[in-house]
Amino acid sequence: MSQNSTGPTLRVAAIQMVSHAAIEPNLKEAAELIAAAASEGAQLVALPEYFCLMGMHDTDKLSVREEDGRGPLQQFLAAQAASHRIWLVGGTIPLVSPASDRVLNSVLVYDPHGDRAARYDKIHLFSFQRDGESYDEARTIWPGQLPCTFELSHGPLRLHVGLSVCYDLRFPELYRAMRSPDLILVPSAFTATTGRAHWETLLRARAVENLCYVLAPAQGGRHENGRRTYGHSMLIDPWGTVVAQREEGLGVVAGEVDPARILECRRSLPALSHRVLG
Repeated sequence: MSQNSTGPTLRVAAIQMVSHAAIEPNLKEAAELIAAAASEGAQLVALPEYFCLMGMHDTDKLSVREEDGRGPLQQFLAAQAASHRIWLVGGTIPLVSPASDRVLNSVLVYDPHGDRAARYDKIHLFSFQRDGESYDEARTIWPGQLPCTFELSHGPLRLHVGLSVCYDLRFPELYRAMRSPDLILVPSAFTATTGRAHWETLLRARAVENLCYVLAPAQGGRHENGRRTYGHSMLIDPWGTVVAQREEGLGVVAGEVDPARILECRRSLPALSHRVLG
């Protein structure tokens, strides 16, 4: 299939990090990577899940949670978006939840003026046990309830964008509820074990079945708390082709989101219009 385009495109960038157990160095590295992506022409920049903190203990996130609409993490994201005149997807930050011993794991999106455009609270909470590895996010995270999309405008370009986080990737019904997104964002901190087995397969499946782009910024490396995350941040096109990726370590993964490519794929394979159930 042809991939040439004469229409407007959106340059997007996924930031890959290996976040620390303290907020200050994470914000410094995030700011540097956002600036690097913006200097390369990125108009949308997305940070990974837990970009601000990978604590020594799961409960560490409780001490840095913020009220919705105010706090230093939210101020940081708004200021970065406005400073670089970009759409900024703030990975996830911990927000106050209905339970005092848990937080919401929330994606916040800011427009090029620094105004908040969307908020999504992670719905599906990761649990995994094998060979000494054990995770149970429900101990410290309160689940979200609703899917979230937003409309991105950049000059004449308009995109319908869906938000999700990490473990959400395993639940295709969430993406169907987004009603034919043009771009899906998946900030993540996949474990090395599950990442090796399923990460790319799941990302490509979500792109193919929705005939849309998928941008997945990830944590990628050995963290101070001993956890190892898989990395492989990537951009995938609507045909399931990996456009760009980075295996491990800090860096920027960038590429173009082309509405003409989305339309071409959907015209040649009109699977979305052939749906019968749901």
